Amino acid sequence: MLELQDVVAAYGRTEVLHGVSLTVPAGGATAVVGHNGAGKTSLLRAAVGLLPLRSGRVLLDGEDVSRLRPHQRVRRGIGYVPQGQQSFGQMTTLENLQLVARRDRAAIDEVLDTFPALRDLLGRRAGLLSGGQRQQLSIARTLLTRPRMLILDEPTEGIQPNVVAEIERVVADLTRRGDLSVLLVEQHVGFALRATQEYHVLAAGRVVAHGSTGDHAAADVRAVMAV
Repeated sequence: MLELQDVVAAYGRTEVLHGVSLTVPAGGATAVVGHNGAGKTSLLRAAVGLLPLRSGRVLLDGEDVSRLRPHQRVRRGIGYVPQGQQSFGQMTTLENLQLVARRDRAAIDEVLDTFPALRDLLGRRAGLLSGGQRQQLSIARTLLTRPRMLILDEPTEGIQPNVVAEIERVVADLTRRGDLSVLLVEQHVGFALRATQEYHVLAAGRVVAHGSTGDHAAADVRAVMAV
């Protein structure tokens, strides 16, 4: 579904990604883990078109989208949930959803089925929601674009444990459907490996380890990250 081939990217003269390659299979979920400053967010920004490439390619379902603008990639099927539980704080939960869905109440009901806790918060301003509630709203709003490729940047950052479990459930449910792929960036190694089938460890803008998630993956990842 999504393939990054030898991606090199920089902020000005500072190169932050050095030939990164990874693949997210159709209907599957892939995790990228690493310490702060490893280049994880930069990798996602490059995938969605917010950080231009110096070289390399980004392929979506076999199509080279490297030169497309972010909104064009969204139209191709990429949905991006950045860090920070972003929402329009002065607007209600429902108004935040309506910004994307307009008058499509059926689509809104569908994402509320995915995040039922939001149903009781539709009339509350987003700025008054907890961090976990805002994160659920951010993901719900992105799902309204009906992406084929969902990209999540640190969805558990600063979130209470019960909401972390809810987001983990949602990621598993979404990929189980078979029509959505997920690229997940996380520092929470346990969550990342439980929610995905493949992992990549990023360090200083390079992939230093990758493999399938399973019984021994957590120990392997932590051993690499401890070096």
